[in-house]
This record gives sequence, structure tokens and C-alpha cells, in this order.
Amino acid sequence: MSHSGPALGEPVALSSLLETGLSERPDEPALISMQASWTWRELDRDADRLARNLLSLGLKPGDRVASLLPNRCISEVLYIACIRAGLVATPLNYRYMAPEIDHALSVSKAALMVAHTERQQDLLLSAEVPQLPSGTLFYGPSKQEVNSLEELISQEPEAIGLPAPDPAAPAFIFFTSGSTGPPKGVTHTAETLGWIVASTAAGLRLDTGDRFLTASSLSHEGGVGFSFAALAAGATVAIARQFDPGEYLALFRSARPTVIWILPAALTHLVEDKGASHEDFASLRYCATGGDKLPAELEREFEDKAGFEVHESYGMTEIGCATGNPPNGVNKRGSIGPLFPGYEGEVRDEAGHPLPDNVKGRLWIRSPANMTGYWDQPDETRKAIVGDWLDTGDVMSFDEDGYLWFAGRKKQIIVHDGSNISPQDVEGSLLAHPSVAAAGAVGIHDLVHGENVRAYVVLHPEKPVPSPSELVAFSRKSIGYKAPEDIVFLDKMPLSPAGKTDRTALKKMAEEQINGLCH
Repeated sequence: MSHSGPALGEPVALSSLLETGLSERPDEPALISMQASWTWRELDRDADRLARNLLSLGLKPGDRVASLLPNRCISEVLYIACIRAGLVATPLNYRYMAPEIDHALSVSKAALMVAHTERQQDLLLSAEVPQLPSGTLFYGPSKQEVNSLEELISQEPEAIGLPAPDPAAPAFIFFTSGSTGPPKGVTHTAETLGWIVASTAAGLRLDTGDRFLTASSLSHEGGVGFSFAALAAGATVAIARQFDPGEYLALFRSARPTVIWILPAALTHLVEDKGASHEDFASLRYCATGGDKLPAELEREFEDKAGFEVHESYGMTEIGCATGNPPNGVNKRGSIGPLFPGYEGEVRDEAGHPLPDNVKGRLWIRSPANMTGYWDQPDETRKAIVGDWLDTGDVMSFDEDGYLWFAGRKKQIIVHDGSNISPQDVEGSLLAHPSVAAAGAVGIHDLVHGENVRAYVVLHPEKPVPSPSELVAFSRKSIGYKAPEDIVFLDKMPLSPAGKTDRTALKKMAEEQINGLCH
């Protein structure tokens, strides 16, 4: 059965992203962090200068500009400049080391790298960086003589015209986390990203009175999509330079955000910070989270501290933010909400046939916001996109109200005695225990049962220490046969570059432990 979000009229024209803010509040803040700020007028001026000066380097529309930058306002200036110059922004995760950097540069065939000066030594280990046709620009203080991004922003540009906007031209290449193989370059045009921006702004009901706190990486589609949606609505964007409670609380107290999107792990650290008080959350009207299952205990802790509920959402690099419990409407706890404006979804069986409500299957999405494909990987693109529909690979079900319920990634589903077990169900049951701070579940190959469930757990340091058998029994009370067969305690949960529980790393850890026992 097909479900659709509200109708959406047209995409945001990325070339006019700052129009509302410029016309209504030109000298008020557009971008702020704890150490920098730009008014709408300054952001427009600096993005224009940078766009023209990038072209003066010999870059041409369509060239890829890779960036290796920490979360800073300057990333937004760079992205807007690339859009105006017709260049393809190619953000790289700031955690990338030389092998990952080389992979992304090789795939994208980037012409220029923009990097923070603190990564200079790391870039010396790269085989691809010295081959870039337009070299490297550095941002930040340096003891060496380097080509400076700051200079291109501050100096008056040559008399170079900007190209006419082309909505169908690639605008961004985002690299996925690579949990199922080498990272792929998700390609969005100005038009597809414009639809994402329009849908997100409408779904979150953003306007000029909002202050949006970007608590996610600006190297990911989520950080770009959310921040661009706020800018398009004329809202101020506050950028967390570091992903820790101290930084968040400082921004809460100085910027007084009204809307925030944050990963569950980061929200846990924020809520449990001893310095956080109810007053710190008083400015918020909406808190959305996504990227991983929201533990029930975290929901309760947030509501106790903030005085209102967290809203879960769902998105992918390939499609943007596609669902979310609405700001003004029913928030169904445990659900990732109904479809956002402009999205259509179907839950299908393995043969591709639509399933009725309340039956689990793979979620397919149709939207003008869908990526155009994986950069230079037509075979991978054909696997993901069939006609107008994109296979998310996520197992879900719609309820009778059109709300989606997440059951897990198809490739991460644990098959035990012929039954499908969602790792999120296992993790959620364990996270309900007051001593469990983090949990991850994977399937372990078993000749009799197909797969057995193993859970990895991080305990709260200040709470009683349960035994593995106690936790298994606790889990079994809520999820029965889905409960893990064994529990392994960890000091720290491995996280993916996106900040999610890295089940691929846990799977590898389990295999190494089993192989070690066999030998």
C-alpha cells in the first residue's frame, strides 16, 4: 500500500538560498558558532567573492571541489560559493585518513582540495592530493607558506562572471559511511537538493523566527540539508564546532535555539551532562533525532529535563530527511513518523510487491529529492533505483495512520531459526535497563540455528553492574525469543563516521573472537 506526504510545490532554488534572509533581516545573524558569525549581508558578499575567485584559479563549472574541514561556518560559505560558481562541492568526513581521502578523490576526480591546516601532515601521506590539477587551499593558522582560503574570501575578485544556474547539474557528492563496502559518492543536483531543502523546511515548519542548531557534521548530507533548509527559511543557523555536551550547552545558552536535530548518542551525553538544566532547553520548540534507534530511557530522560517529547525522524544520504513526527501533530513514540512533504513510500516484499499496512518489508521511496545516482558507478545506481523508486534497504512497516515503524537494515537483520530479528529490537530491550549506556547487536553464524544473537554492551560507570545472564533475562522479559544468547561487555561502543553504532565493526569483532577460539 502506498502512502504519501503532503504536496510540495517547488524546490528551493539553491542559487537564491539567502534570498529570504537578505530581504527581511540583512544585518542580523545568518551563521553563528562560539567563535564566528556572519550576517546575511556578509554571507552573501563572502560567498560571491569566493565563487568568483575560485573560478579565477582556472576551475570550470562541473569541476569537483573536495573539502576536509571540521564543523565550521566556513564550510557553509564554501558550499554556497560552489553552488554560485557551478562547482560540485565534495565534502569529506573530517575523520578520514589518507586511504579514505585517496578513495574519495579517486572516485570524484576532484580538481581542488580545501583543507584545514591541522590536516597538513596527514595530506602529505596521500597519493592523490599532489596530483590535484588545482592544488590545495588551506584554512586556518599555519606556520608554513600555504595557499589560503581566507585570502580568496577577503580579496576583491577579478571581473569574472558567474555561470547561469543549472538545476540539473550536479551540485554535491556526499560519500556514504561505507558500512557495506567502500564509500559511494551519492550525487545530488541543485534540483534534487533543492527539493530536500524545501521538504525539510516545510516538514519542520521553519521560518525567520527560528534558530536552528546544527548538531551534526556539515560533511554529511544531513548537516547540509538541515542547515540549508534553515537558511532558505530565513532562520539563523548555529553550528556546533565540536560534538560534545559542553559545546552544545554553550550554544544553547548563547544562541537560544528553537529547533535542533541530533543523533541519539549525542543527545544522551547532552541530557546526562550534570551541568544541563531545564532552563537550557527552554528556548526549544522541537527536538528531532535520527540515524539510530532512540532508547526509551533516553526519551524519558529528555522529557524530564526539557519538558516535552523528542521526535524521531528518518533519512538517508540518497533521499534526504524523508519522515518525521510532526512539530504540530501526533508524536507516536517509537515511530519515525509519517512521510515529509513531497515523498511517496511503499513497503514491499522481496518480489517487489506492495504490502498492506502493519506488515514488514523493505521501504521504497519515490520523490524528486532522490539522488540522481552514485558518482561514476552506474551498476550500483541500477541496484538502488528502479524507475522512479529508490530501494532504501531498510525494513519497515506503515501503520493505518501512515506512520512508519523501523525494524532494521535488511543486511543487518539477524535470522534465527527462520525468524527475522531486528538488532534495534534487541538493543532497545537492553537500553531499557538502567545500567546499560549503549548496546549493539549482531548475528553470529550457527550451524543449527542459522544465526545466534550476540549483544555488545557498555555500562553506566556509576550504576550497579549486572551479570550477562541478568541482562539476557531482562531482555527476554520484553522481547522473548529475540533476546541475545550472550552478552559481551565493552569499555566503549564503536561508532561509524556518522556517529551511529558500528555494527559492521561489532560483526568483525565477533568473527575475530570466534576464529581465535577455533584456533
